[in-house]
Amino acid sequence: MALLSSSPKWPTLPDYFHDWALVDVETSGLRPGRDRVLSLAILTLDAQGNQTGEFSTLLNPGCDPGPVHVHGLTADRLAGAPTFEDIAPQVGTLLSSRVLVAHNAQFDYDFLAHEFAHVRSWVPVSRRLCTLALNRLVGPATPDLKLGTLAAHYGVHQEKAHDAQDDVRVLSGILRGSLSAAERLGLALPLLECPPRQDYRPYVPKTPCAYRNPGRLQSGGPLVQGMKVAITGDTRVAREELVARSVAAGLNMMTSVSGQTSVVVSNDPGAGSAKLKRAANEGVPLVDEPTYLRLLEAVEPGQAKGAARPGTAARTPAAPPASAPAVPAQRTATPTASADRVDQPLAGRRVLVLGGTHDEAVEARARAVALGASAAVNLSASVSDVVVLPGGEADRRMSRIATLGLRVHDADWLVAPTTPAMSSSARNAAGSRPDPAAVLVRGAVLDLTDTGTAWTVAAVWRQQAMCDVDVVAFAVDAREQVAGDEDFVFYGAPEHPDGTVRLTVDGPTEQAVTADLERLPLEVHRVVVAAAIDGAATFADVGAIEITATCGIGAAPTARATLDAATTERTMILAELYRRGDGWRLRAVGQGYDHGLADLARGYGVDVAE
Repeated sequence: MALLSSSPKWPTLPDYFHDWALVDVETSGLRPGRDRVLSLAILTLDAQGNQTGEFSTLLNPGCDPGPVHVHGLTADRLAGAPTFEDIAPQVGTLLSSRVLVAHNAQFDYDFLAHEFAHVRSWVPVSRRLCTLALNRLVGPATPDLKLGTLAAHYGVHQEKAHDAQDDVRVLSGILRGSLSAAERLGLALPLLECPPRQDYRPYVPKTPCAYRNPGRLQSGGPLVQGMKVAITGDTRVAREELVARSVAAGLNMMTSVSGQTSVVVSNDPGAGSAKLKRAANEGVPLVDEPTYLRLLEAVEPGQAKGAARPGTAARTPAAPPASAPAVPAQRTATPTASADRVDQPLAGRRVLVLGGTHDEAVEARARAVALGASAAVNLSASVSDVVVLPGGEADRRMSRIATLGLRVHDADWLVAPTTPAMSSSARNAAGSRPDPAAVLVRGAVLDLTDTGTAWTVAAVWRQQAMCDVDVVAFAVDAREQVAGDEDFVFYGAPEHPDGTVRLTVDGPTEQAVTADLERLPLEVHRVVVAAAIDGAATFADVGAIEITATCGIGAAPTARATLDAATTERTMILAELYRRGDGWRLRAVGQGYDHGLADLARGYGVDVAE
């Protein structure tokens, strides 16, 4: 059942009062900066939901329009349209001082940011709201969270999909329904800060070294393509020329020194620079410039990235490169059991645990999962049951839970669960559709049957968390090492240069890694998804993290897991996507470390400057 009536009211909470700019773009492809905007529509609303402006136009991108079969925008149709430069001032006025709203908002925001960069300006948006992320928090009883599905759920008529003007009109109805649902649940809006950036540049992907790092330069040995080289101090040949000649020879030029560096070039080994100190600590060999120039004349061929390693068979996941607690033996997940199974009486249910000590809450969630339920980290419309441990009655969400009429239990219920009838308001809140996702425990694996569509591993944590969490990814080979620093995807480099792995941030408590598995180089054996906390906080301060695996944007989760065993740890391996024969698997990990992100990255072979 729908959470709301077909005509939801605009929310009344002051925290929801913003001026809004609803945006939809149709594009020539999926890569911002490389591809261009073909059509743009903007609809503005005031804090009470009244429409205050509307704008739409086709755009002449000056390039091939891409998938015409999707958006119907041919080159002939776009030929007489204005360029983005023509409309940039008007678009800037509509966006300024408003919250940008879009469905999958990072996509629209990034495209607009790059279009503004093309005309030597910046997108005048300080905050954005993703209705896809908002509905992941709301958890409506829908088969998926695609625009058309949510339109039907919130009673909005959709006339023409992939038409920017109609999509933004549909978006306004979805926003109204989503805000009303979020208010009823007492959710904080997942507003994401994105202050205007004057340093935004058109997307220019870093050109990675084409060869694997063969290791250290051996005494008397040659340079080999793929070696990581750092230069420090003055050089006789101009630094730019020396770097250019090195890159042309197939060497990987670095700006810092780490344990993975092959050689450091210095004419003054006693200078005491930071690079030289690090090289000494790591045992990295030094050569002077004349020696380096001589070696540069005869660089030996290296092993190209992207080729399959002869004789290397796919294998099950290995432990990450650091000492850590043992991970439970892996087990293959089965589809969620039906609710009438005796051994899983809570199959298809979503259970939220409130209160208790960290260990008590972990035990309660583990028990719920063992009984077939999935463990929620936030109150949503998909929650069917609430377990209140000592102290949980003071949780600020209890008043909302009472209003919604959800089933509330104590810890004893998890010993012998019963299923009392829900109130009508609770049925309206939770819907009648059980959670279809497979529930994974730590160490469980799941075969990914459709690898033709990109898979997304999303992480979400409780909205009340008081510290920042960063999700990252490593694309590693059979030796558990990255082939190059570009295989480390994080907030500072959110996309691999070839677009196969990328990081998205949809709100303050949700981040995701998307991997195009079929396009990954054959030498990439797994994509490791991890989370890290900056500063002195630990995962005990964050609490449980729920991960979901989804195939396609807006699709229903295929699998979910709640990872909450970490206490003193500051980094955690959340999940791995790894090759298994000709296919791919997902593994829920939940393995924590007390060290920080820099140490974790170095363990996978990433050069991290001090």
